[in-house]
Order: sequence, then structure tokens, then C-alpha cells
Amino acid sequence: MSSSYETAVPGVTLRFATAADTATIFAFIRDLAEYEKMSDDVVADEATLRRSLFEGRPVAEVVLAEDRLTPVGFALFFHNFSTFLGRPGIYLEDLFVRPAERGRGIGKAMLGYLAHLTVERGGGRLEWSVLDWNTPAIGFYENLGARAMNGWTVFRLTGPALEDLAADLRD
Repeated sequence: MSSSYETAVPGVTLRFATAADTATIFAFIRDLAEYEKMSDDVVADEATLRRSLFEGRPVAEVVLAEDRLTPVGFALFFHNFSTFLGRPGIYLEDLFVRPAERGRGIGKAMLGYLAHLTVERGGGRLEWSVLDWNTPAIGFYENLGARAMNGWTVFRLTGPALEDLAADLRD
């Protein structure tokens, strides 16, 4: 994407975030965590985000949505790989639009751009997870043509369970 991408939403542009946007990204993460009732789970800080997103080998990318230069949304994503397709894809970790800005098409514009980016980068799929209680988001995604992956359950290792399993390999 060039320095910014004009969307079909009047006044709204999309652009890749830079290190100077770290505080904005962190504020969006806190807002998302509050919306998802998961504020206590946020242990990241701005320094960690800056290192992960903008230093060395970045592990994820961020697209910011701005309305006349005011940040109104973000999408944080990274590449994954499908062994069945034999191609990369994009996994959307977080998508958030400020509540006052919802319903204008900003979320659709960001997902449309990520779909474009997936295809442009040779990817075969764009995927993400959504909390099962978030019916507004589920309806929004279904209206775009996305479908739930019925029959799949997400598993996660974190904290002590992750550390214990890692330690088992050293014993």
C-alpha cells in the first residue's frame, strides 16, 4: 500500500502503522480488551509492541483507519500457512473500530483491504476468530460472505501450562 489508501468511506484512509503509532495501537488494544471484557488479560506494553511490530524481524503488521487524520480503527495481522493449499494466508488477530464510528463501512474497508493484500501476496485465505457471544461481529462477518469453521475448536497454551510443556522437553 502506498503511504495511504483512500476508502469508499468519505474522509477515511487506511495506512500501515509505523513505530510512531505504537501508543495509538496500544490504546486500540486496551479499548478492544475492554469491549471484550478481557482488560485484565492485557500484559503487553508499548515497548513490547514496538519491538514486536517494528524492530528486527517484525512478527505482525498493523493497518490504521483514519478519518481526516484521526485514528478510528486498527487491524493487526500476520502471515500463516496452509499445508492443504500449499500457500500462505493472513490471520487477522484483531480488528477494532471505535464504537462511535461503527456502521460507516470502516470495518468492511479494512477487511476488504486485507483480502486484497492476501491475494496480492499470493495467499489462499484470510481468517480470524470471533468470540461466540459477539453476535454483532458474527453477523457483520457473515454478511461479507465469511463462514464459521464448524467442527473446529481453538486450543491455546499460555502461562504455566506453556512453561510446563516447554520444560518437559528439557527433562
